[in-house]
Amino acid sequence: MEKGQKAPVQSEYAVEMLHITKRFPGIVANDDITLQLRKGEIHALLGENGAGKSTLMSVLFGLYQPEEGIIKKDGAEVKISDPNDANALGIGMVHQHFKLVECFTVLDNIILGVEPVGKMGVLHKAEARRRVLELSKKYGLQIDPDAKISDITVGMQQRTEILKMLYRNNEILIFDEPTAVLTPQEIDELMQIMRSLAAEGKSILFISHKLAEIMAVSDRCSVLRKGKYIGTVNTKDTTVEELSAMMVGRNVNFHVEKKPAEPGKVILKVENMTVASKMHKNNAVRNVSFDVRAGEIVCIAGIDGNGQTELVYGITGLEPLVAGKIELLGQDITRQPIRKRSIMGMSHIPEDRHKHGLVLDYTLEDDLILQSYFESDFTKAGFLRRKNIRAYANKLIDEYDIRSGQGPVTMARSMSGGNQQKAIVAREIDKEPSLLVAVQPTRGLDVGAIENIHKQIVAQRDAGKAVLLVSLEMDEVLDVSDRILVMYEGEIVGQLDPKTTTPEEMGLYMAGAKREEM
Repeated sequence: MEKGQKAPVQSEYAVEMLHITKRFPGIVANDDITLQLRKGEIHALLGENGAGKSTLMSVLFGLYQPEEGIIKKDGAEVKISDPNDANALGIGMVHQHFKLVECFTVLDNIILGVEPVGKMGVLHKAEARRRVLELSKKYGLQIDPDAKISDITVGMQQRTEILKMLYRNNEILIFDEPTAVLTPQEIDELMQIMRSLAAEGKSILFISHKLAEIMAVSDRCSVLRKGKYIGTVNTKDTTVEELSAMMVGRNVNFHVEKKPAEPGKVILKVENMTVASKMHKNNAVRNVSFDVRAGEIVCIAGIDGNGQTELVYGITGLEPLVAGKIELLGQDITRQPIRKRSIMGMSHIPEDRHKHGLVLDYTLEDDLILQSYFESDFTKAGFLRRKNIRAYANKLIDEYDIRSGQGPVTMARSMSGGNQQKAIVAREIDKEPSLLVAVQPTRGLDVGAIENIHKQIVAQRDAGKAVLLVSLEMDEVLDVSDRILVMYEGEIVGQLDPKTTTPEEMGLYMAGAKREEM
């Protein structure tokens, strides 16, 4: 032992965060929070959007420095000034918003910072590739090591982040909303991975809004609400209802209340749509036809990577069609630009909120008028009407409970992922569109916010709007939709009635084991 070093203290805890306080302008994100992670346990961290969960984990990972409180590892106090310190202490983190270099390959991202180099600084990628593929196979995290991050799905990016952490042999693993973008099958696999990692002696902190996952995989659960510590419970001794009440301070209705749909005229008509793939030479969407009527919610279901993303890109104008035709309210919009589609009555809640939903370095109020800043309410003689913009932003903030440190002037980048999502949902629904294209609209939201968003979507339907919902959540698909279209390998292979179908039958269509002629 080196001179001046303290002898290691025997402790049942791998990590202790004691009386942590972290402040940002206008908000106390963490207010005197204590969290203790036992060795070899899966400890869930639960809380509403903006409750301070990600901030607390960012303090542990060295991205933020707390104003008050200390961190202990294995019973000894440690100083974590940056992520390099965290990695040196064996702490790894999969972030809610991925920390990937878009122009690098999957393999390059995984080994970034710990590249295997030989003499004269020569990079030895072959050994790294072998190990990455070994980990990928061992944990069922299928990836293409040579694919560029910019070309792969959000689900594949998530797998890359998890492999990045496993590659570094971290012993304390932080998963920040790791299942938000995974399919039900991938989630089951991840739960199994987490159990096996804990069995190997690793300690896991698991942030999730999904109560069923917390009940299935965690040993204990700590709850935060509005930056304060509410309590820690043994998962086996609690219920979903008790956890949700601890989280939001009230009882939550887990079932979507809605009357039967009354479909009217066709709002969206898609005929023989084909969209190219960026991943391979085959087309991602192949000869797809369907329509969505006023007063109904049509859901596109399927395992991630079966063409749903490209289908939405084609409909919303983010990608051109190889073939086919799209009509909105009877007008051909196949070659219309995105703004024209928006003005004609199409709203789009995108899959990737950072890439297509927000300008992260704009204020919240400017992001809320991204598609309407040119209207007379917000612009006069070429100048923005700031007073009107501020009033409009405050209205949406109140209606949709968008929480941020400085209200309308908060930078979008500094907001929690769930509140960024609420801002996009507010903007798109408030346009009162004829067609709402909602892709994973509740991704990363807590149960209270999910309940509210589902009510908003059903309200749009009941007001005579057409809703095209794309979701990877089996419960959401069955609970919210009026009609289900299942996609498999770029084609629609089944049309199901959510009132009569089962998760098992839907799973067969999603896996390609069953199909009907459309």
